[in-house]
Amino acid sequence: MTRYVQPVPVPDDPYTSDGWLRSWLERQLGPAGHAAARDRLTDLAADVVGPLRAAHADAEAHPPTLVRYDPWGARVDRIDTAAGWQAQRTAAARHAVVALPYLDGARATWGAAARVVQHALLHLYAPESATFSCPVAMADGAAALLARPEVDPAVRDRWLPRLVATDPATAVVSGQWMTESQGGSDLSRSTTTARDVGDGSWRLTGEKWFCSAADAPMAVALARPVGAGRGSRVLAPFLVPRYAADSPLAAAGAPADAPAPGVTVHRLKDKLGTRALPTAEVGLREAYAVPLGDPGQPGLARAMTLVVVTRVHNANAAASGMRRGLAYARAFAAARQVAGGRLADNPLHRATLGALAVDAAGAFVLAGHAFALLGRVEVGADPDAVAELRVVAPLAKLATGRWAVASAAEYVEAFGGAGYVEDTGVPRLLRDAQVLPIWEGTTNVLALDVLRAVSREDAGGPVLRRLAAAVDLARPLSPALADTLAAVAGELTGVLAEVSADPQAVAVVAGARGVALRMACALTAALLVEHAVWGDEAAEVAARLWVRRWLRHEDVSADAHHHLDLLA
Repeated sequence: MTRYVQPVPVPDDPYTSDGWLRSWLERQLGPAGHAAARDRLTDLAADVVGPLRAAHADAEAHPPTLVRYDPWGARVDRIDTAAGWQAQRTAAARHAVVALPYLDGARATWGAAARVVQHALLHLYAPESATFSCPVAMADGAAALLARPEVDPAVRDRWLPRLVATDPATAVVSGQWMTESQGGSDLSRSTTTARDVGDGSWRLTGEKWFCSAADAPMAVALARPVGAGRGSRVLAPFLVPRYAADSPLAAAGAPADAPAPGVTVHRLKDKLGTRALPTAEVGLREAYAVPLGDPGQPGLARAMTLVVVTRVHNANAAASGMRRGLAYARAFAAARQVAGGRLADNPLHRATLGALAVDAAGAFVLAGHAFALLGRVEVGADPDAVAELRVVAPLAKLATGRWAVASAAEYVEAFGGAGYVEDTGVPRLLRDAQVLPIWEGTTNVLALDVLRAVSREDAGGPVLRRLAAAVDLARPLSPALADTLAAVAGELTGVLAEVSADPQAVAVVAGARGVALRMACALTAALLVEHAVWGDEAAEVAARLWVRRWLRHEDVSADAHHHLDLLA
């Protein structure tokens, strides 16, 4: 009897096969702008389906290791990573996934929409980057922080060109050393101190608990300047060189890749997912650092420049992972025979994938909107974009993170038993998705951030105005769709008024998660309507199904089955 072997499903090219991505770019950039980006996107997609897919597998199969001592007993704290991880690093630089929004040529071509092109590059790159998308996000956040005018020009000139370099021999990424074991997201409990030594540099002492990209040549760390007082607002961001090559405190003749004095890697984290990404616990003992801005001024708001960028990257990682998971599940269904026919033709399976396609479409437009707003803030300082991004960044991050986990669980199940076998690579979809609602703030932390923005800055206003505009846009498409959006707009107007009236009320705080998710779902509906009115048929179908699924909580299985090919 011949042993049956299931053919390995391989999805199509992630750029040419993704109608959502191409339609979004056509609308956001215009035909000429999309044409100007096409070669970049085509080149990256070709790498993704070829060498980067192999590099991804290699990095996952060979996770990082920590070498504490050299053969003679000297402490080296060297983190060894796989060849595949290094290939991802090289590709990130060469394809400008960090650099693009900072390049003069890109801004001349696309203006504020350079961030839209970056979103597209990340959409292709992130899902099979072995989570190198994480150091990419932190490098982008560090670059945005260094670009602020209050940063010492000498510090900026030394590090910013390296963060946005496209030559792999020059480009660096960044770590992010924020949290401590006793506080976690409660930064007010941070005990890492910063001491001014009078020559423009400082010395940091403390313990940092969750330090991703611990092999990066630099990190942005939060510390409390000596004498600054309690609370979180006074914390200041500092740049800490990771290696002797960049530390003036290193001994003469020390190897360039030796650890910078005062920086100790205690251990690498053994995590549920993101296994190729070196994440460590780091100790600082009089470690050399330079301030990013004036440490004498409260610095947490300054550090939020970095956090906003990493949050929108998190939303992109969630949305792009959902889209790639759908592509893999559809490829498998096309190859798999069940009950006398293809799994792809089974009505129940098509309905399941169709609902997932609706979710992926919503996540894509929400993440894409966050990137578009970020570009408008950075190029032109658009005040409307500044106000809207204040609430969209946490909303996009918290909602897409949750949708990604739910979708990943379905994708694993879509493969049956093979989805539970590690060497198929499918379980990684779920393991890696689970970090998305956690990193850069859990759902509850971000929901409270949304409440603060609503009560202190009227940040709910931009969402309500966009929703109101969508009601008028939706009316010619579907009166029922418009009526639902109007009802939800009225509901949210009342809810947000209650939040503003008493943001500390027990009922308000206890319901923060529900309010934030409702806002995110409503905003996503509005964005889908906007894209539908522009002329995208798939967006019109997705808008109708999204509103029924997420705002009216109806079963959309029958229609999702019917429209799967259009939506996916």
